[in-house]
Amino acid sequence: MYLKGHRSPKTRKLLRHFYKKSGIYIICVAVLFILAGFLATVSPAYRFSSNTLTNWTSDLNSSTFLYLMGMENRAFLGAYPNNQEWPEISNFLFEMTTNIRPSDTRSLLGQELPGFLTFQNEIIIAGEGTDYTNLPVESAPPLEAVLKDREAIVDKPEPEGEPEKEQQEEDKQNTGNRDVVYIYNTHSRESFLPHLPDTNDPDEAQHSDVNITKVSDRFAKALEADGIGAQVDDTDIMDILNEKGWEYYQSYKASREVVQEAFAGNNDFQYSFDLHRDASPKNKTTKEIDGKNYARIMFVVGAKYEGYEKNLEIANELHKLVEERYPGLSRGVITKKGAGSNGVYNQDLSPNAMLIEFGGVGNNLDELYRSADAVAEVFSDYYWDAEKVNTSQ
Repeated sequence: MYLKGHRSPKTRKLLRHFYKKSGIYIICVAVLFILAGFLATVSPAYRFSSNTLTNWTSDLNSSTFLYLMGMENRAFLGAYPNNQEWPEISNFLFEMTTNIRPSDTRSLLGQELPGFLTFQNEIIIAGEGTDYTNLPVESAPPLEAVLKDREAIVDKPEPEGEPEKEQQEEDKQNTGNRDVVYIYNTHSRESFLPHLPDTNDPDEAQHSDVNITKVSDRFAKALEADGIGAQVDDTDIMDILNEKGWEYYQSYKASREVVQEAFAGNNDFQYSFDLHRDASPKNKTTKEIDGKNYARIMFVVGAKYEGYEKNLEIANELHKLVEERYPGLSRGVITKKGAGSNGVYNQDLSPNAMLIEFGGVGNNLDELYRSADAVAEVFSDYYWDAEKVNTSQ
């Protein structure tokens, strides 16, 4: 046994190392307490909000959180997917500190290419062939181009198989005199190149008559044939922009006023649909089903407002039902919340507000009408099932 003044060099070295380590730990704990105290007393405007933390962690896989919880309580590891490898802590820390995700090149290129980071679309459900390279394209042409008079040709005055509103039978489900579905078009002049012989430019696919509003009319007729009262708002949002001197990107601001007025004047409205057409080429927006071409659809949900999950839930369910009956018709469900998108799309006005992209600039009305009939058929089943549930409660 050594006396205090006669410790060996090795012992003195170990003690110095111990004191050094202990000092570091004490300093770290002190800094932690000081930081906690600072965060507790700092002005609320400078505190971390739940939204900040949510955005910071939103891109992490749920299994990563399960793994981290399992490090404290091994019971959670029992629920970890058997077919999934354990996450690498180094990758986890890299993504958290740099906000760069190796699985998503947008997170890297967005830091380098001006404007690239604004496209913060997220695929919730990927339909057939859908990935981040072929998501819907929302063209924003100058308002002058939108309002320009153009020639348009519609080959058939009567579209094939136009649904007729059947005389309601006593035992058939119907909403009576109530219009429960409201349909409108924020980009009311979005048209289709097959019907515009004087242009092949997708940005110029705009027309005052032959446009997406015809798809809305068809959709409403198909719903009414299934006993669901529907009203199509024929307001030309582009005229409102022109009258107020607003830009094209303010279309949703203009349509918002129209939607709010409509809902204020009719308490029967339960669902709303804002129909658009994509600017993507025809090979991305067309699907052959049973020997006939259909214009593919995609559900778009804004994720820039509280409660969007309810709208997203309905979109997911409708996508599922469409795919069960018309495989490949739906391109999937996406959310938009980046600085380069509206991120709300008036869907905050109702948890039952939907935005659907019908086809693209290369589709013709016959293809679009088939899709409108298909979506109306699926939605009708969804609506009446929901009504049965509500009635039984």
